[in-house]
Amino acid sequence: MFSTISFDIKVSVYPEYDIKNSFPSENRFVFRYNITIENLGKDPIQLLRRKWMIYDVGFGFTEVEGDGVIGLTPEILPGEDFTYFSNVMLKSGIGSMTGIYYCLNLENNEELQIDVPKFNLVADLLGN
Repeated sequence: MFSTISFDIKVSVYPEYDIKNSFPSENRFVFRYNITIENLGKDPIQLLRRKWMIYDVGFGFTEVEGDGVIGLTPEILPGEDFTYFSNVMLKSGIGSMTGIYYCLNLENNEELQIDVPKFNLVADLLGN
């Protein structure tokens, strides 16, 4: 697991190789990543947008931006958390991801950039 804390918001990531949906012979390696966002602060926040930097060895970087996560813009109250999972496909089977969640402090309307820790993606069959 990979974790980091920004502005009293803890982001934890647990990536795993999805062998059932991967097709190595077609350069299609699928990874599932489970994310928990914990509000350790005293103010409620809302996750508005995300930005990912995906690295695929031999294929370079891809940047992905969008509203919310999995179609949601969750509000996270103090002491609570929000958990979701998503997927990413790499061509090489080896890479990493890192990102930023753009959140709004609902108490004072301050915009926050919450770091998502860099996490490694390595297909099991490639020596995880």
